[in-house]
Amino acid sequence: LIYTTAKQDYAKKLLEVLDPKKKLIRHCLSQSDCVCSQGCYWKDLTRLGRDLAKTVALDHTMQGFPAQAANWIPVPRWSGDPQDEELLRLIPVLARLGQA
Repeated sequence: LIYTTAKQDYAKKLLEVLDPKKKLIRHCLSQSDCVCSQGCYWKDLTRLGRDLAKTVALDHTMQGFPAQAANWIPVPRWSGDPQDEELLRLIPVLARLGQA
């Protein structure tokens, strides 16, 4: 699942880069799925309809998840570098969470 504050057109382009064969990412939520407060968009994880005790969010800024800060795992902003391996470094952390 991808959840972005970007507009839907940008999100579609992002998915073409991240999952060009459409095999990894099943759902994409964009700006229209976010909450807008005072001109700022933020992601409301309750809109996923999932148990928040079993949900994590990876993002470069916590501002996207002010209501669910405990679910947030910080990651550096992705710059499009194909050599970026940040998500690979998180595999052990995510594996431990999956076992908890």
